[in-house]
Amino acid sequence: MSLAGSWFAHRFGFTTRELESWLAEALVSGGDYADLYFECVERTSLSLEDSLVKTASQGLSLGAGVRVLAGERTGYAYTSDLTPARIREAARTAACIASGPAAMLEAGLAPAPGHSLYEIAPEPPALADRLALLRRADETARSADSRVFQVIASLLDSVSHVLIATSDGRLAHDSQPMARLNVTALARHPGGPPQRGSSGGGGRAGITLFEGARSPEAFAREAVRQALVLLDAAPAPAGEMTVVLGPGWPGILLHEAVGHGLEADFNRKQVSAFAGRLGERVASPLVTVVDDGALPFRRGSLNIDDEGQPTQRTVLIENGILRGYLHDRLSARLLKSASTGNGRRESFRHAPLPRMTNTFMLSGESTPEEIIRSVPNGIYCANFGSGQVDITSGNFVFCSTECYKIEEGRLTRPLRGASLIGNGPEALRHVSMAGNDLELDQGVGICSKQGQNVPVGVGIPTLKLDRMTVGGGA
Repeated sequence: MSLAGSWFAHRFGFTTRELESWLAEALVSGGDYADLYFECVERTSLSLEDSLVKTASQGLSLGAGVRVLAGERTGYAYTSDLTPARIREAARTAACIASGPAAMLEAGLAPAPGHSLYEIAPEPPALADRLALLRRADETARSADSRVFQVIASLLDSVSHVLIATSDGRLAHDSQPMARLNVTALARHPGGPPQRGSSGGGGRAGITLFEGARSPEAFAREAVRQALVLLDAAPAPAGEMTVVLGPGWPGILLHEAVGHGLEADFNRKQVSAFAGRLGERVASPLVTVVDDGALPFRRGSLNIDDEGQPTQRTVLIENGILRGYLHDRLSARLLKSASTGNGRRESFRHAPLPRMTNTFMLSGESTPEEIIRSVPNGIYCANFGSGQVDITSGNFVFCSTECYKIEEGRLTRPLRGASLIGNGPEALRHVSMAGNDLELDQGVGICSKQGQNVPVGVGIPTLKLDRMTVGGGA
């Protein structure tokens, strides 16, 4: 990897010498470390509602951010004007956080290692091809059942070009594709209340991703199926009971209730329920949780993180024992650890934070059928919607959008309105069976932290939790 191969060198003629001079400018007032982050995002968005194009937009976002670290303090400035004068001005602004003799830039910039997890299409798809995907989804959903009365389909695809240079000599760049297709179907019995089903997927690829198993037709049929299930669902019971989580997207509960608490900045500040607990048992021996940003084509994957570090597989909880946290450069330096390649930011307007990539629990040895048969009375949650988590305590509330009653070891009637209420670390202690059917989600996850949104992946196998509080539905 060389600067000559980067999009920014081709488009703006940036040289290594210029990057080094801007880093030196950022360190003119002192500071421990500085980095430059250049970004250009080309994005297209389309949505279809009532078989008509509802929105259509194409845009380009371009800019650079300069960060200076001095102890625990961060100076950050950005500009959308990539002229040398404006970049230098941003570097001087970020430098205001530091005071002391001018810091020295380490020996020159050198290409940093990275992965090769995805590819960029030689030509962007035509708008007509994008719209055709949405029309296929719309037509499939509308023809699936006469009770479907509204269909909404949306497509977002983008390519992000990034260039990162750091004062410790790291030079990295990447071109990152992303596509996401979503379908929502609303259905109702005559005179009855509407019910909603949603399905979709995506990943680090172009719209050719939506062929085969991830076709618009497949997403449309799944959205309709969910909506029809809810038409005949009974109100969920309330109380403490056995809960079984289905594989895949229900891993969002793991992501929110546990994953955020394992991000190193919360632990450095002692505000996480997991702070200071490395080496302690925090979950059932059946629970092993990893974060892996190096899975090919996955939505949460990156060749390099937003600090230029290669992403990696990090074991967070191993057989119930807390083994590690997710680090960016700042938390790694302050906690005398190593970056795990989890420094992420929403855009050039934001400083990086420790963030998850693809976070999931590994498979166990039980079959899903064995797990269901072991439950005399409980509920099975197949899909989740919204949720809230308190990082400090680990307490959470999640709404299940598709669940079923378990009676005498069998799935019986569908339920609606179930919410799961509990504590992340406590819930993991009650995992008594783990399935052999690990699935990652279809590629729709968005994670929010401190006002920044980034794409993520989640996943779990089928899980049995012996005890959890369920809030009932109306």
